[in-house]
Amino acid sequence: MAEVKLHRFWASLYSHGVIWALKIKGVDYEYIEEDLSNKTELLLKYNPVYKKIPVLVHGGKPIAESFTILEYIQETWPENPLLPSDPYERAMARFWIQFGAEKSPVFRAFFLSTGREEQEKAAKEFLEALKIIEEKALGDKKFFGGYTINLVDIYYGTLAYWFRNVEEIMGVGVLDTNTSLRLYQWAQNFLEVSVIKETIPDHDKMLAYARHVRKKFVAGQLNK
Repeated sequence: MAEVKLHRFWASLYSHGVIWALKIKGVDYEYIEEDLSNKTELLLKYNPVYKKIPVLVHGGKPIAESFTILEYIQETWPENPLLPSDPYERAMARFWIQFGAEKSPVFRAFFLSTGREEQEKAAKEFLEALKIIEEKALGDKKFFGGYTINLVDIYYGTLAYWFRNVEEIMGVGVLDTNTSLRLYQWAQNFLEVSVIKETIPDHDKMLAYARHVRKKFVAGQLNK
């Protein structure tokens, strides 16, 4: 089997989706930690367009951008499929992943919002997006994939643990029984899946990192 390497940063939400997919597929890989303030020459070589992580290197060939990597993993290692076999269901899975990608600025704006008016507006837009995902994509299913997790679960999986940190920082309930009961239950189920549970970053470490990132944005040291 060709060698598999993953260039990532420990707190990267996008990197974790790739890790989960590799573990579900049973693919062994070498983990290469990147310092985003001092990127390696290899990372810049492998992803010269965006210069970002994650980057998967399979047999010396680099694949960049998280969803492209996930699709590559699915096609290269078909065992334990992450997409439905039915063409319509497969198209719907991709639709909801695309929906999440389009709503990423809404999620980001909520986390970086400051001031009461801005925070209330951002929270309203964020919760509206969550409600659509909950009602139209998840419904009454245990997972987006039904009884097992699929690519949609992996894509939205960071919601399950990242927003516990956001809630603590912002003081606003996001995935709780009052605002999003079914998504809350889904998050609990998702975090109990063994390959997910064993790879979730330490809560205190992740919380400290999230506080640090938000502080830098508020101070104008990073761009929204």
